[in-house]
Amino acid sequence: MAFSESQIPPDAQHYLVCGTEDCEKNCQFYCNDCHQPMCEQCRDEHQKNKKTKNHEVVPYKQRKRPLPVEKCKIHPTRNIELLCEECQIPICSKCTATKEHRGHAFTDLEFVFDEKVSLKCHEEIAKIRNYFDPISQDLKKEIAGDVTEIKKIMEDIRTSMKAEAKSVKKIVDTITSEKIEQVNKIEQSLLETLINQNQQIDDYLNYLNDLIKTYYGYLSPSNIEQLTCALKSENLMIRPIPETFKPVLPIYTAGQHSKEDVAKLLGRITVPNTKPENRKIKPIETASTELKLTGKQRQQDREKSDVKQTLSLSSSVTKVREYTVPNVDDVFHISLGKSGRLWVSDRYGNLVQTDLQGNQLQKIQTSGYRDEGYHTVTQDGDLIYTDKYYKVINRITPGNTITEFIKTGDWEPLSIHSSHINGDILVGMMKDEEVKVTRYNKTGTEIQNIQRDNKGQGLYSTPHYITENINGDVCVSDYHKHAVVVVDKSGQHRFSYTGQGSEFDPYGICTDVLGHIMVCDEISKTVDILDQDGQFLSLLLTSQQGVECPRSVCVDDENNLWVGQDDTNTVTVYKYLQ
Repeated sequence: MAFSESQIPPDAQHYLVCGTEDCEKNCQFYCNDCHQPMCEQCRDEHQKNKKTKNHEVVPYKQRKRPLPVEKCKIHPTRNIELLCEECQIPICSKCTATKEHRGHAFTDLEFVFDEKVSLKCHEEIAKIRNYFDPISQDLKKEIAGDVTEIKKIMEDIRTSMKAEAKSVKKIVDTITSEKIEQVNKIEQSLLETLINQNQQIDDYLNYLNDLIKTYYGYLSPSNIEQLTCALKSENLMIRPIPETFKPVLPIYTAGQHSKEDVAKLLGRITVPNTKPENRKIKPIETASTELKLTGKQRQQDREKSDVKQTLSLSSSVTKVREYTVPNVDDVFHISLGKSGRLWVSDRYGNLVQTDLQGNQLQKIQTSGYRDEGYHTVTQDGDLIYTDKYYKVINRITPGNTITEFIKTGDWEPLSIHSSHINGDILVGMMKDEEVKVTRYNKTGTEIQNIQRDNKGQGLYSTPHYITENINGDVCVSDYHKHAVVVVDKSGQHRFSYTGQGSEFDPYGICTDVLGHIMVCDEISKTVDILDQDGQFLSLLLTSQQGVECPRSVCVDDENNLWVGQDDTNTVTVYKYLQ
């Protein structure tokens, strides 16, 4: 796709020259008053000049686009530079005093363009790139898969028919050719349908590309009529993705071996008289919150995939080492940080950071009784923790500065987990009789709420521990629900695990690189291990391994399991994979 200079996408790699005469340095800034691109040196001189020191100079990407100069048809000596808000037509300054516009409100046309047209165009371009185009490309892949499937099924039908034909000698040859011809016609019809659907998507993709050019044209209009056209909402609407349907596949019915009814011997081909199923198109709202991996994270994901191929659950569990954590009475939650450091909390709100030798590095007294997984280490290495009494989430930077990170309003935040997939923050919280899990992005913006199942029933009761699995599932240890409740990344309920005995009171929970889910059970005093679909695998840790009252679990980068217990300040590390 070719662009003029004014249509260059903001994320394109291109070189712009400073607009100052005789200066050929790279343009980095833009004066919105002069509408002139400039380099860093010219910007500094521009801001020192008495005549231009008060001009608005911004980074080039944040510039206001210049409007085309056009004379007023009523007052030819004046330029059109205002928009009458009531009449919604561009006018000059002299028009404001005329009878038609007297008493009306006026807005600077440049401001209208920058705040409305430019913003809307960028939003629509982003929608095309991030939703309409990729969804259409996915539909093309699905159609290609259907073509392959149809060819395979048709070939299977042909094989079956030929096998039948061998048993009925000469007469079968005639009937076989007729039936094969019927198959060919059905295949041709189905493939033509899919080719048409594929062409529809191609036409739509061409339309999207043309639409992007149109929007970029609106960004740098050549005349006021073009700008006025851009202001109309119907010109900024994107046509919906064409509906396509999956083909209804034929079914071959074998016949009876009878000379009198040769046609029945070879069976018959029928296409079920059912309504074609529309191909699923993900709603734009769902697509906008879909989890996306960065390049670095994709690399980490590939590395984890390599590790997964060499690891499996060991037949026995081996104790690797133990740590004694100072100034805590027990270990109700563990958060592993970077550089071999860990954060440990007890039920009384003592939150202690230590190194791997057990030396205390930092201690924080948090509010009240805390028997939850209320802290986690982010991808940046900061510790964040919930304060359910003040209804906030605080952040502790590596420099030991505590700042307020997220306010949760009327909701009491209990458990928290920072995603290893994309840095999102999952928080289990309560308000009166309501309970939910909220997803924030890494900057603290709320992007998802998970509260009810497909029948409208509440998913949670007390989400006091939370984690995320490798497939994006959100796993909640719910004490008063007596279950581990697992939903997929879109919030759809997948399964609930209620233990192996008649009672189950879950505590700490974590997952590993193989998708295993490990959870502490207060009743059986064990650590249960499940696969990522909720199937119980074994009692991973029991009293035989020295575990008496497990309360917290987590897995480190070496795939070892860290376990904290009630009534002791010792953290034990186990090797359970081989």
